[in-house]
Amino acid sequence: MTDGEPVQARSRILASASALVAEVGVDGMSIRDVCKAAGVTAPTVYHHFGDRKGLLDAVAADGFDRYLAEKRRRGPSIDPVEDLRLGWDGHLEFGLRHPALYGLMYGGVRTTPHPAAAEGERMLRGIIARIADAGLLRTSVDSAVHVIHAATIGATLMLITNADAPGMDGLSEQMREIVLSSVLVSTRTELRGLAAAAADLLGLLSRAPAASLTPGELGILRELLGRLSSS
Repeated sequence: MTDGEPVQARSRILASASALVAEVGVDGMSIRDVCKAAGVTAPTVYHHFGDRKGLLDAVAADGFDRYLAEKRRRGPSIDPVEDLRLGWDGHLEFGLRHPALYGLMYGGVRTTPHPAAAEGERMLRGIIARIADAGLLRTSVDSAVHVIHAATIGATLMLITNADAPGMDGLSEQMREIVLSSVLVSTRTELRGLAAAAADLLGLLSRAPAASLTPGELGILRELLGRLSSS
């Protein structure tokens, strides 16, 4: 088989390298095996990818494309908190389905994020910004993004490397809820407490209106507190 057209050759090389990473892992993938599987010569691989590291970076970028395609197909729902849970679950599911590829994307000796990871972080930031707009975020958007991103990757790598260890069943869901509770307002407790506080303040205003407020300002305040107390 000849090298063929450049674009076709590049696609065959990338597909072959991805398949070998899944089969034998990153350390087991060799340029010689890639050439044999793709039907190309070593100079063709080096022409398209520079070296082995460049080829592995391209495999990781292809992995991000596949991962993000799943997230794009799902799209946003009317409930951003549920979207956040689905995003966590989808991330772990992808990692467990493609452990070697996931390690190449997020783990190993990588000391800086892969450039292709930026879109996934933008998607996460968009979900958390919607949660903040709904008044359900207890931290800054930046802080929540960093906490959830780090926790999701850590949980996935731990489950990949310790899948058969005792106590792993249900660990993902447990970690997810612990992490989310650290950045989200609890609708069952904190918002109920806010409603009760608003009702108390509304009662105080009815007994002793604030002298420093005009009648119009008092009317607006009472309306806002009434909405909060009934929420």
